[in-house]
Amino acid sequence: MLASALRYAAAGVPVLPLHTGVGDGGCSCRRPQCDRPGKHPRWHPRLITAGLHQASTDPAVLRRWWATWPGANVGLRTGVVVDVCDVDTADGLRLVQALVDREVPTVRTGSGGLHLYFAATGLPNRVRVLPGVDWRGVDGYVVAPPSTHASGERYRWILRGPAPLCPPVLRALVAPPPEPPPRPPTQIRHPSRYAAAALENEADRVRRAPVGTRNNTLYSATRRLGRLAAAGLLDERDVVDALTPAARLAGLGAYETARTIRSGLAGARTQLAS
Repeated sequence: MLASALRYAAAGVPVLPLHTGVGDGGCSCRRPQCDRPGKHPRWHPRLITAGLHQASTDPAVLRRWWATWPGANVGLRTGVVVDVCDVDTADGLRLVQALVDREVPTVRTGSGGLHLYFAATGLPNRVRVLPGVDWRGVDGYVVAPPSTHASGERYRWILRGPAPLCPPVLRALVAPPPEPPPRPPTQIRHPSRYAAAALENEADRVRRAPVGTRNNTLYSATRRLGRLAAAGLLDERDVVDALTPAARLAGLGAYETARTIRSGLAGARTQLAS
């Protein structure tokens, strides 16, 4: 596992240690109801506390991590050197193949899906780019060979090579829709009531989001509420406290929920600052 991690890092791809699948759906974290078995980052108070955001290409850092967890799965941060098209269905694969005109480095995942590697596009994570197809880009990561899936199966390369540029048609599908132009400022008669209603409406929208749109719905809701927080109408803590349980009720995992909310709030702050 360490040798593989070092090879990825030598290619410039930031690496992070993940928990390991232990078969029958279990995870090395030993939590009875782990929602991402074999896929979530390891944690240690002195070694790694920020997961994805501490992914590293430093061999000394990787050696310390894998000396502590020799069997840790290998996670690769996307959006830096490579992006990954995550295909889970045969129909999804056919749709992607129709858009790709060359061979692409490909991994067979432990669940039987495919990861297709492209040069980093600068685009964010997206779910349901096509039916059965997700995209891992900026602020994302994937499990890499020879990691062990919760089923006990290994991730393995079935085609190696340099990651090509993403075809323009596929890139257009991945690119998020443009933000609507900002509305002219208006005078809000009761700011606190307006903010409270917005908080409840967005939380309800997240709770009701159908499968396949949940992550994007959570991100857009966080961006909207984040703009209110940046304007002083809400506290960011209130946004987190309202959207976290809503996202969990919708079926999103704890790690994915926290990561998406962080990203949405950061995006709102950046938008208002620009």
